Amino acid sequence: MSKRLLNKVALITGGASGIGAAHVRLFAEAGAKVLICDVQEELGRSVADDVKRKGGEAVFYRLDVADENNWKKAVAEAVGRFGPLTTLVNNAGIFIPGGVESETNEGWNRVIAINQTGVWLGMKTAMPELLKTGNAAIVNISSLYGLVGSPEGIAYHAAKGAVRVMSKTAAVEYGRRGLRVNTVFPGVINTPMLGEVPDYMMKTLEEAIPMGKTGVPEDIAYASLYLCSDEAQFVTGAEISVDGGAFAI
Repeated sequence: MSKRLLNKVALITGGASGIGAAHVRLFAEAGAKVLICDVQEELGRSVADDVKRKGGEAVFYRLDVADENNWKKAVAEAVGRFGPLTTLVNNAGIFIPGGVESETNEGWNRVIAINQTGVWLGMKTAMPELLKTGNAAIVNISSLYGLVGSPEGIAYHAAKGAVRVMSKTAAVEYGRRGLRVNTVFPGVINTPMLGEVPDYMMKTLEEAIPMGKTGVPEDIAYASLYLCSDEAQFVTGAEISVDGGAFAI
């Protein structure tokens, strides 16, 4: 791969597994120096070691995205280790099932704290450093389910829908200041989050996708790679659905 992210310094949340780990590996391969942020310490360090074995630069840092002080330390770590921060990928997220009536205050607050507030805190905390570079990019990972509804996921839908509009708001606010903000919307992607879905349900999910299959984490990472590269220098406030055509139905 050509070094499309050469001289970029990226902070990637949820980077220890799934879509986040795919971002880490791809961005490092493209020349970026990456701070892998997650609460899964063993997995995160394993991803960092894998990147280093392949000649890339990556370091793991434990980050709870719902904690503003933790965010400040993570941003300082990225700058201290690698230099000016140019790139932020807000990918960390969780899913706790719960419908309109069955959702609990505890479940709602936890999902919103990580999936929505965590994205805002990431943008807020990283913003001063990103703006110093004059050529920075943020990618916020939403979901197909930030665009459409489904049963038993009210908090997840609420948070991912919020990420969509938060990204557009930031794109407009910082458009003249050398910072681009875009959103990627994964569809059904083969990640640990799908691990507990029974085979018969997976078959139904796949059959409902126009392309007839689920995606892989690298599908999402490649979309973000473009948006974080200088090839996308005139792209901000954009939405890219990577869902096998599911949103086209």
